[in-house]
Amino acid sequence: MLILRYEKGTVLSGNVRVPHSSWDSSAKSHRSLAIRYPEILRYLRESGIQFEDRVLDPPHHPDFRAEVVPRSYQLEALDSWLESGMRGVVVLPTGSGKTILGILAIQEANCPAIVVVPTIDLMDQWRIRLSSAFRMEVGAYGGGESTLGPLTVATYDTAYLRAEELGNRFPLIIFDEVHHLPSAGYSQIAELYASPYRLGLTATYEREDGLHSRLPDLVGPKVYERKVKEMAGVHLANFRIDRVHVDLPPTEAGEYLKAMGVYRGFLKRRKLRMRSPEDFKRLVIMSGRDPEARQALLARMRAMEVALNSKSKLEVLRRILEENRGERTLIFTHHNSLVYAISSTFLIPAITHETPKDERSRILRKFREGTYTVLVTSRVLDEGIDVPEASLGIILSGTGSKREFVQRLGRLLRKSGKKEARLIEIVSRLTDESRISSRRRRGV
Repeated sequence: MLILRYEKGTVLSGNVRVPHSSWDSSAKSHRSLAIRYPEILRYLRESGIQFEDRVLDPPHHPDFRAEVVPRSYQLEALDSWLESGMRGVVVLPTGSGKTILGILAIQEANCPAIVVVPTIDLMDQWRIRLSSAFRMEVGAYGGGESTLGPLTVATYDTAYLRAEELGNRFPLIIFDEVHHLPSAGYSQIAELYASPYRLGLTATYEREDGLHSRLPDLVGPKVYERKVKEMAGVHLANFRIDRVHVDLPPTEAGEYLKAMGVYRGFLKRRKLRMRSPEDFKRLVIMSGRDPEARQALLARMRAMEVALNSKSKLEVLRRILEENRGERTLIFTHHNSLVYAISSTFLIPAITHETPKDERSRILRKFREGTYTVLVTSRVLDEGIDVPEASLGIILSGTGSKREFVQRLGRLLRKSGKKEARLIEIVSRLTDESRISSRRRRGV
């Protein structure tokens, strides 16, 4: 009789050639990536081939019964996932309770599960919430920990490095911030784990590079989606987005025009047009072997640095902060240098990727308690950290990424009474930053 076995991220099917398999002479068996396990089972059953299944080896577990009170849309999303055979991606805005949906999925599947997350902070948050919901110890892989439990949380990096060990232990795998998964390295997590049940969670499905097209194969189809505007005023706070333009000072304006002239002159001479992220990516690749292309790219970077970090923005920021004194405010920038400039100018606590974990926790705690009413940060708070409630967000600089914009807006949308959240963009007039602002707004 055929015995199906798991080995190093693959399924061995002996002498039976199953879909997606190839012969491995050293193992004397056909071998398939573990992601094909459900297809292999279906093929063997439909073909009437007798077999013994030894692929999954889940840890002993109790019945999973959670103590949570779901909202209507979370139940709708769960039903859609169940109807899709417990495979698929759910897209919900930041602050709408994607963790609760994960808990509901574990309860319905009633089997050991691993949650894969991009950061240590998210690993800690999921671990606390799962432990509270199910009243049990939760394992962790990442940040120096290697503890296996019926419920386990792992970082993407560790889930990849320990795939051979963990790949057949969990019938259910949940990918938080699933838009990270299609990247070249992380996609192998999906391929090397045999988990037949898969749930992806994200606030922003699309990627600028188009690799989200791989998600249906890696996790399953998009089964449910709610937009920010659909939920505002009901499950999320009402919001408005304002844009304030500033003029570059004469010195900065001259520097911007000179640098952009170098960049645009190169494009004109080479008859190149930048109509999409793919066009720009090709220019970046070209700059690796073409000195003139590299100089043009550096000139554009310098021009955008001037536009994004203009001193004029600080004066507008000062006015906005004075007009909204005492309001819980998050200030977002693209570069750490501007974070530190704002922090020192306005005596505002700052958080960047350089901020030690203990200090970051202390700052966020004081923000939550109201000791601090304003924080300034770069991209480190865009994703993966549980930020206390705020009602005013100010973007001094950022990319054209719709995902970044939606995540920054999401930091303001936790519903609290009749509050209206406001997101204010400060944009340098007559620069490419206006186009960047328009592009990222399409995500809402």
